[in-house]
Amino acid sequence: MSSTSDDERDRDTEGRARNARPRDGLGRPLPYGVDGVERQPEGVVRAPGETVTEAQALLEAGKPFHAHEVFEDAWKSGPDEERALWRGLAQLAVGLTHAARGNVTGGARLLRRGAGAVEEWGAGSGTSHPYGLALAELAAWARELADVVERDDAAVDARTWAPRLRGDVSR
Repeated sequence: MSSTSDDERDRDTEGRARNARPRDGLGRPLPYGVDGVERQPEGVVRAPGETVTEAQALLEAGKPFHAHEVFEDAWKSGPDEERALWRGLAQLAVGLTHAARGNVTGGARLLRRGAGAVEEWGAGSGTSHPYGLALAELAAWARELADVVERDDAAVDARTWAPRLRGDVSR
């Protein structure tokens, strides 16, 4: 039985649970009362270029979990024909998150899934650089990182491995 009553739970005005627990830069929960990294607001509608710019800044800051949330907003609010692109980019960011947390299996799996998704979307859309995104290079980066994570069986540094979304992503 839980010691927290319904009155003490953090809920929004519609009664949905909110997670006010602080998080670290990789999105891992921290103990209540500890200072964490400011969370990305959810449900923000951005122009595609703004999404890419904001996600890039978060990736470079070593916050791939937060970049994933930015891509997730685009996935949920963007046009239907672009949902698979944004979902694939979110998978790449959360794959990097898991790789940085040391989750070898989950990180490699998500990186490869995201690589396939962005390649498939690019092939189906007839464009390999939507919004300046370098899809083939991102897919190659993700597969390389998946191989490194599996080979080394260790966490990677999220900043060191942050891809450049709009250009050369090689290491």
